[in-house]
Amino acid sequence: MDHEYSKTAKFRFYEELNDFLPFDKKKTPFSYHFDGTPRIRDVIEAIDVPHTEVDLILVNGKSVGFDYHLLHRDRVSIYPVFESLDISPIVLLRKKPLRKSTFILDVHLGRLAKSLRMLGFDSFYRNDYEDSEIISISLKEKRIILTRDRGVLKRKAVTHGYWIKSTRPEKQIQEVLRRFDLFSQIRPFHRCMMCNGIINKIDKSTKMHELPTATALYYKEFNGCLTCGRIYWKGSHYNKMLARINELVNSQ
Repeated sequence: MDHEYSKTAKFRFYEELNDFLPFDKKKTPFSYHFDGTPRIRDVIEAIDVPHTEVDLILVNGKSVGFDYHLLHRDRVSIYPVFESLDISPIVLLRKKPLRKSTFILDVHLGRLAKSLRMLGFDSFYRNDYEDSEIISISLKEKRIILTRDRGVLKRKAVTHGYWIKSTRPEKQIQEVLRRFDLFSQIRPFHRCMMCNGIINKIDKSTKMHELPTATALYYKEFNGCLTCGRIYWKGSHYNKMLARINELVNSQ
């Protein structure tokens, strides 16, 4: 016998939050049936929307936090992150917004990590990170979690994260740039694509013994990673990478 709930609230999700919803709930108000007075954060995640994707909750026209307890006949409007509009005076969700975009990526996003580093963004990645380790580093270093696993973003401890929707690496980097409005912060070739370390110019004479003979003869300018020691120069791959960067910059 089906349980009959005693209370009902109306929900409406906006913009990209609809990506998490079944077809019959997309871009339209729908009823949510419940008992008691559940926390609105728990209700949002029961509907299968990670709380880290939400930036503004209005209940009966007033902004509330995740600890608000849902009441019978509440009308709830839920919005994603506002990229170009400052809504900080009315948002009651996060006490500590991040002013600087640094990231930690899960094990499925290695190519995205390299792309972010190529553009100069501080991006932690290892292919053996456990979920608990990702969350711990995110909290300790104030890094945004990028993941393909919704379950990670539903963990209570997580404060800042984003579910990557695309499965294609070339689309994923565009998605992140747009989601966090990073275009003005792009600094190409500032970070090592392999280890995330800072890249600086180096004196060619100090690295001659590490360079292939032809490379040492043909190229004059070299850069090196301060962390792993990897050496970079403007080889045949450079123009292709530059073209890709220009394509991304112009995709905003």
